[in-house]
Amino acid sequence: MNKFKKWIISTVSVIFLFLFLTAALVVVVDPFFQYHAPLEGFPYLVDNQLAQNPGMAKHMEYDSVILGSSMTVNFNTNWFGELMDLNTIKLSYSGAYPKDQANIMDIIFDSGHEVKSVFLGVDVTTYTGGVDETKYPIPAYLYDDNYFNDVQYLINKDVLLNYVLRPLADPDRTDLATVYQSWWTDEYYNIQWVMHNYEPPAAVAQETPADAYIESTDRNLRANLCPYIEQNPDTTFYIFFPPYSILYWNDVRQENHMEATMREYEYIAQTLLAYDNVRIFYFPNQENIVTDLNNYADYTHYHRDINRYMTECFANGNCEVACAEEMAQVLDETRDMVERFDFETLFSVEY
Repeated sequence: MNKFKKWIISTVSVIFLFLFLTAALVVVVDPFFQYHAPLEGFPYLVDNQLAQNPGMAKHMEYDSVILGSSMTVNFNTNWFGELMDLNTIKLSYSGAYPKDQANIMDIIFDSGHEVKSVFLGVDVTTYTGGVDETKYPIPAYLYDDNYFNDVQYLINKDVLLNYVLRPLADPDRTDLATVYQSWWTDEYYNIQWVMHNYEPPAAVAQETPADAYIESTDRNLRANLCPYIEQNPDTTFYIFFPPYSILYWNDVRQENHMEATMREYEYIAQTLLAYDNVRIFYFPNQENIVTDLNNYADYTHYHRDINRYMTECFANGNCEVACAEEMAQVLDETRDMVERFDFETLFSVEY
């Protein structure tokens, strides 16, 4: 019996020692940056937006932030230093809903950073959902200030193997300037690839009412964006509408919600233009970009050269919309572009 007890004690001791060492190693390296900034020289792998963005928001050095969906992943933060003298961090969430942006802005503005600018890509389709809806379930223990539930991070096989030991065995430090960039390489950005993978939606006969999206959009603005603008008057919010391809507008036509979509763009812009610390940039009317499918890898995702162009616009003011009249004008230009585009010829070619 004494031998059995000794064996039990020894086994339990070894297990607790292993768990302690695992937790200690995770704390020291801190691959999700929950406790400190990156260690000098450690080859951190950064590829998990849900898990690593909160820690980066807390402990990285920055004075400006890029937020948004996959429409923002191809920004290079070095461009913002070059063109605007900003030390920028990218905290994108693929498929992000407004609540996803609010969750990370809670951390950003509670982190103690002096945030000069926020560059936020607004996807109008996501503003029609629920105010508490997120694209994916978030690991809440990484988003709160409760250290007691961090055991899910500290004693975690995936964290230990893939984010602590694997980088040591195969060091290839993630470049934070281009973190989360899309997997598509240059050869995927061409009309043949885009058209081969595009499936137009079925035509809808009944038109969506023009104000159909306004109520849900207003709720999302009031809950997930406007409070952060109001509470941080010294931060400039660069709100931009991404340039989806002409195929996105074909979807809008087929599904018969053109005016509802136009009204949603207008409502968001009018609401946000009321704030002195907001600048609006509208890119969907950039015909040379939108109608050239060689700029895209699918019906919405554009080449990083387009991200570079948008960064230049943030710096020089091109494509900025300063008032309701200018917003009405760019919306009219978008309508005209869609009406003039030869969809029949586009779909008559075999790709």
